[in-house]
Amino acid sequence: MFLSALGTTRNIAGSLEAQRAIDLDLNLSLAKAAKESGVNVYVLISSAMVSASSSMPYSKMKGELEDEVKKLDFPFTVILKPGLLLGSREDSRPAEAIARVIGSALGKLSNGWLTDRFAIDADVVAKAAVNAGMQCLEGKRAEKLWIVSQSEIIRLGKTEWKAGP
Repeated sequence: MFLSALGTTRNIAGSLEAQRAIDLDLNLSLAKAAKESGVNVYVLISSAMVSASSSMPYSKMKGELEDEVKKLDFPFTVILKPGLLLGSREDSRPAEAIARVIGSALGKLSNGWLTDRFAIDADVVAKAAVNAGMQCLEGKRAEKLWIVSQSEIIRLGKTEWKAGP
């Protein structure tokens, strides 16, 4: 199994071109190397509402990556599409920081019900990615392509998650 959660921001990368080199080009190179190495399950953490035809650069590069990974035709491809990722960040993203604070507060007030619609803790996404990949490895999934929505991420990363062997 190969799991990719690789990504950066334009601010950290220094330019849109440098971000694209990481978010699309490097991710795709790693996916191709995984395919050539005989990996059977490819798990990609992408983002909700992305499209290769988008006019928004982030959405466009994520959508292009999804399309290119699908073309590699792994025996199993899992694409997780979370909403806003909650949790601490080392970099400064003022608009996201405000949304994360609001999302966290709404989550605490509603026991997660309000937040689960549009935002999710990064650790839940990570657990869901591992769980989904393992289900493919263990033969519990039949479809070659599994697009994992926000509600499925919550189920896989919170409800069904079992730590340990």
